[in-house]
Amino acid sequence: MKYKLTILLSVLVQFYSFATTYEVGHNKPFKSIKSALKNVKNGDSLLVYEGVYKEGNIVINKEIKLIGKNYPVLDGQKKFEILSVKSANTLICGFRVQHSGYATLDDPGAIKVYDSHNVTIRDNILDDNFFGIYLQYCRNCIVKNNQIQAYGIEEQQIGNGIHCWKSDSLQIIANKISGHRDGIYFEFVTNSIIWRNISTGNIRYGLHFMFSNNDSYITNVFKNNGAGVSVMFTKNVKMINNTFEENWGDAAYGLFLKEISDSYIFGNHFIKNTSAIHMEGTSRIKVERNVFESNGWGMKIQASCMDNEVTANNFIGNTFDISTNGSLVLNTFNGNYWDKYEGYDLDRNHIGDVPYHPLSLFSVIVENNPPAMLLFRSFMVSLLDKSEKMIPSLTPDNFVDNTPLMHSLGL
Repeated sequence: MKYKLTILLSVLVQFYSFATTYEVGHNKPFKSIKSALKNVKNGDSLLVYEGVYKEGNIVINKEIKLIGKNYPVLDGQKKFEILSVKSANTLICGFRVQHSGYATLDDPGAIKVYDSHNVTIRDNILDDNFFGIYLQYCRNCIVKNNQIQAYGIEEQQIGNGIHCWKSDSLQIIANKISGHRDGIYFEFVTNSIIWRNISTGNIRYGLHFMFSNNDSYITNVFKNNGAGVSVMFTKNVKMINNTFEENWGDAAYGLFLKEISDSYIFGNHFIKNTSAIHMEGTSRIKVERNVFESNGWGMKIQASCMDNEVTANNFIGNTFDISTNGSLVLNTFNGNYWDKYEGYDLDRNHIGDVPYHPLSLFSVIVENNPPAMLLFRSFMVSLLDKSEKMIPSLTPDNFVDNTPLMHSLGL
């Protein structure tokens, strides 16, 4: 064992001892990145100095560190995919990458990684590209601290900020993305984390999940996107401590869940969205210790949902706290704070003595007849809801929180 370890250390020392740094710049040994790439070997570094480099498609097929000093500009001139990474154990950092080509068949990106592992892309500025950073068939890659800006108007004319396809064990950390179709897109991506990103002003979704299991997204901000976040056809997803804010529109949601199961929604803030959470075909989802504040709908839970648990959340200042399109209730609500609750607490245990029915009659009417929303805040609507509380008739009896909290939770 000691003999094998000695040989391994010897090989590593030899490998790094011969690593070379090549310099590219106006008055440096190499004037272009492509000319320097012809000379580098695995383990070498390529240091690119300030300037504008219009070299078409630059292909990285060696295990190197490509480092920019003072943000040199890689310009695709609206014609080319700019950086194509086809090697493992590669670092790309410190560049301004702009004006990639636009195409719908081959999805060109500012930085595109092909079938690689252990690639790190960090501290770059990506401006006005079709796709920003594109990973396909990748493993153990890191995308960190990048600023990704595009100027899309229609979703058919722009790609995604960070696009990940059929990959595993990715880390998407502390990026700022705006102006793309989707800020972050995952499809068939497993065992990965999306952490501390800010995704704002994207045309469709701030984050879009499809067929991506066993992932987590934690402490991100999704604000003012076309439809917030969509998680579809997925299981075992953890959604923790995120902010969903000001995602407005006819079909806009803070969080849209469709056909997902066995997942956890904890400690999030849903503020000023058309619908904070919209659930279709979901099962075994725990929604715990979240804040639903100033939304049109706090939660829309369709009749196709079952075995979901909504517990210890704050519902404050929403037009409707809960809505559904059916009468069969297969989900549970316990220990939530509802600011519309008018019950009492005679034993002073901070739990209401009277169960609370969060589903108002008018929300049921609006769900089936959207134009009825024109009557909102009218005297007739107030009378309907008061009557329904006294003599329930149309709202399901088992749509109830038996232990409503008297005071909001400190979330």
